[in-house]
Amino acid sequence: MFAWQRLDLLATVAMALLAGGCALQPAPKPEDTRAQAMGSTDVTTPWRAGDGNPAVVQDNWLATFNDAQLDALVAEAVQRNPDLRIAATRVEQATEQLRIAEAARRPQISIVGTGGIKMTDMSSALTGIAGLLTWELDLWGQLRYQREAAAAGLTAVRADTEFARQSIAATTAKAWFIAAQTLGEQQLADDMVKSSDHLVRLAGDRYRIGAGSDQDVALAAANLNAARDSLVQARYAHQASVRALELLLGRYPATELRARPDLPRLPGPVPAGLPLQMLERRPDMIAAERRVALAFNRVGQAKAAELPSIRLTGNVGYIDSDILQLKQDYSNPSAGVGAKIVAPIYTGGGLDAQVELMNAQQREAVAQYARQALRAIGDVEESLATARKLAEREVLLKAISADQQRALDLVLIAYRVGKQDLRSVEQQALALYATNVNLLRVRGEELSQRVTLHLALGGSFGDRIDVSDAGR
Repeated sequence: MFAWQRLDLLATVAMALLAGGCALQPAPKPEDTRAQAMGSTDVTTPWRAGDGNPAVVQDNWLATFNDAQLDALVAEAVQRNPDLRIAATRVEQATEQLRIAEAARRPQISIVGTGGIKMTDMSSALTGIAGLLTWELDLWGQLRYQREAAAAGLTAVRADTEFARQSIAATTAKAWFIAAQTLGEQQLADDMVKSSDHLVRLAGDRYRIGAGSDQDVALAAANLNAARDSLVQARYAHQASVRALELLLGRYPATELRARPDLPRLPGPVPAGLPLQMLERRPDMIAAERRVALAFNRVGQAKAAELPSIRLTGNVGYIDSDILQLKQDYSNPSAGVGAKIVAPIYTGGGLDAQVELMNAQQREAVAQYARQALRAIGDVEESLATARKLAEREVLLKAISADQQRALDLVLIAYRVGKQDLRSVEQQALALYATNVNLLRVRGEELSQRVTLHLALGGSFGDRIDVSDAGR
């Protein structure tokens, strides 16, 4: 039989065996994974802490703050942040693992050559060249399960990377708001120093005309130094916030970045959708679901490893020697085909243990999904409740600040005409300062909490990247 006829026979046998191979059991669908993991937990009703609006969550939340500098900083962080560069290498690794799994299903072809140099009349080297083909038939789906597991792993890693991108964007936005907030606190502290310095001069003037006392002068000086100490602390807090932001951007923390002088306005309310929609769109939840599929396919791979495996082989070669006598019926080139079957009989329980190990890992993946889903639901509910509380506090603090400002104006007038002492003025000024600082912090926290809500809901800071079919 000619070489090409033998190879053709090999291919025909392989196709026949593959056609009779076992079909893969499909991995659980996302809704099946949720049902198994969440049990009776209801994820189809509106958020308890929300306003009951089931409108779909919107992407591109970064644009709602209408801050061009923030947009540029987020783009810089996404491009340069070291954590994202690490995540990108993990995607590359998972991609190559998928390629390795796909390559294992294909025939492997190699060439072997041998030869030498004749040194004496009595020596000679055998020379020749051969092409070898090996092909493991995936009768029971072991290699296909391996490929499906690698594909699910790639999807999970890509989803993790996308969630990391969204987290970096959210963290950068929060850091930007904190830098503006601490700058505002520094400005309030500076105003307090100026006000205290004015009171020191006023106390001195009153003392010189006999309307004040040494105690008022000393008290005013002490309060001025206390205000200066608060200013020092505010400056340090602002510098620390800028350094943290610069590190997020991948810059050297030199406190060279200039924060915006005020906080942006809080955008209007956002649609929160339903808990089920959040579980379907959040990249980290997609990653958790894909890891359940990965574990399922590894169970199938382990079970298939308990069954016999068949490897087909073929070769075509040419051999020659000037002193060795080859068989009379040997002809060059030559070819051959063969098959190798390996059936595990006794492995000391190793294969059974491998199946049980993969089953345990699958149960762990389902439990991890349940834990992560409950945590994600809790993140949204907490964010919605906190936003409502902060909105109420802002209204109250604005009213308190206005009332305290009027009270300070009145007590200053009374102090100038001698109807109030300096202690009353200082107490009222400190109360106003503390309220304004709290109001500024509440406004900053509202902005940060809004970003947290977008991240918890699975909203993307830009155009949404679909990772559901990665590796397919």
